[in-house]
Amino acid sequence: MSGQQNEVTLRFLAQPTDVNFGGKVHGGMVMKWIDQAGYACAVGWSGAYCVTAAVSGIQFVKPILIGDLVNVRAKLIHTGKSSMQMAVDVLARDLRTNEERLATSCVMVFVALDKPDGKPTPVPPWSPRNDNERRLQENALHLLELSKRMEQLVDTRSAGND
Repeated sequence: MSGQQNEVTLRFLAQPTDVNFGGKVHGGMVMKWIDQAGYACAVGWSGAYCVTAAVSGIQFVKPILIGDLVNVRAKLIHTGKSSMQMAVDVLARDLRTNEERLATSCVMVFVALDKPDGKPTPVPPWSPRNDNERRLQENALHLLELSKRMEQLVDTRSAGND
């Protein structure tokens, strides 16, 4: 497993160009940071080019303000045959007071692709090493089940609209 990275943290300083008309970092910028951190973690684990397949449960909890130091932490919480689930937390720190707060969180799914055809390719399996990682993996499996049920519901409703 040497060389495989199951966690990545990217840091950004929230700048005036990142904010919306209300003076807070806009959701699109936060989602870009989330995707970058998730991608870096997925590639670091799999060693392959990866694409975002899904983002689940994104919650904007607290605003990010100009001048906040932003830490975007992506952590591998489950692997499938060619997919990887990442828990991503976005933490904002007020540099003047050193107060840190959870700003946003979500779970992402990435799929590893091979170079010649762009077809899904196997990823190394990941196993939890402690109770916290086991809990995160259980949450990931629960989200996968919910996603499958939602897809079935959408397929059922779409079939009735023909």
